[in-house]
Amino acid sequence: MTEQFRVDPPTVADERVLLQGFLDYHRGTLLWKLSGLTGEQLVQRAVEPSSMSLIGLVRHLSEVEKYWFHRALAAHDSPPKHWSAEYPDGDFDLADPAAAEQDLAEFREIVKTSDALAAKYALDDTFLRPGYEPPYSLRYLYLHMIEEYARHNGHADLLRERIDGATGE
Repeated sequence: MTEQFRVDPPTVADERVLLQGFLDYHRGTLLWKLSGLTGEQLVQRAVEPSSMSLIGLVRHLSEVEKYWFHRALAAHDSPPKHWSAEYPDGDFDLADPAAAEQDLAEFREIVKTSDALAAKYALDDTFLRPGYEPPYSLRYLYLHMIEEYARHNGHADLLRERIDGATGE
């Protein structure tokens, strides 16, 4: 049986269901773009001189999810795992093919936690982003994350095609 990575978002639903549906669709699209590749392929920097790789995108989006949902929205102490002053691009630069499966498992867990945290808030609820003003709403956060995934899924399209020629929407 083939793993289903994404489900089309609903075409008629309330706003919350639509926002969650589109976010889930884009998360699934990213996982679909990685399917069937080896650890070596996932860390391949296929569009030089960029250090971007497919697993780097997963690691990056794991950090983005943790920052916005865990640290900003829920005010949890969730320090970055892959970013540091020494390695500001560690999510891409320090990717290891042997850790690719672990990186994917961590991504999936982070997404589950993000969804559980978001479920506790209404779309109009606001939060302060660490070090920034003004306040942000959960609605803004959903829209921002959809945009973030959509942009990086475009990168994933190009990387995947350069790695093995696979294309798709």
